[in-house]
Amino acid sequence: MQKISRHPEVKWAQREDKIYITVLLPDSKNAKVNVDPDGVFTFSANAGAENIPYELKLNLLNKINVEESKINIGVRSIFCVLEKAEKGWWKKLLRGDEKVPHYVKVDWDKWVDEDDDSGPADLDLGGMDFSKFGGMDDAMGEDLDDSDDDDQEVSKPEEQSSGKEGEKLVVEKDEDAGAKVEAA
Repeated sequence: MQKISRHPEVKWAQREDKIYITVLLPDSKNAKVNVDPDGVFTFSANAGAENIPYELKLNLLNKINVEESKINIGVRSIFCVLEKAEKGWWKKLLRGDEKVPHYVKVDWDKWVDEDDDSGPADLDLGGMDFSKFGGMDDAMGEDLDDSDDDDQEVSKPEEQSSGKEGEKLVVEKDEDAGAKVEAA
């Protein structure tokens, strides 16, 4: 019998230069997040005592700058800060005319209206450190100041960038091996 994938709950908000996506899936295992420059966001993981598979694919409205995008795989959720390729307010999250899926909701805690946006530094990220990748070995061993001691912080390593237009960001968290980032 084949297991059917479920969709995790997703919350989103934006600023003129960023999209915030939070995938709410406590105790996820083997989490994988892919973001490509064309705005295709994919996520997969297992969760729960029965290792139920969860999958998600979002075709975002516009292109994403994967070089500057950051992802935090935590104990309770996966938090993504996606840098827009072109600054500007999006009228909606997803391309196409279909209705937004029921599992995708606005994150009112992070939402700012276009005319209220006072600048890019107005979001409280709850102590998450999205520091650049320079010392990935050090970042994996550090304890965070918040209660999620098992959080893994990862971001696109600038040193490994090939500068190719079609590059995408791939982040995986394996229970045994920790988190890894690859430029695909």
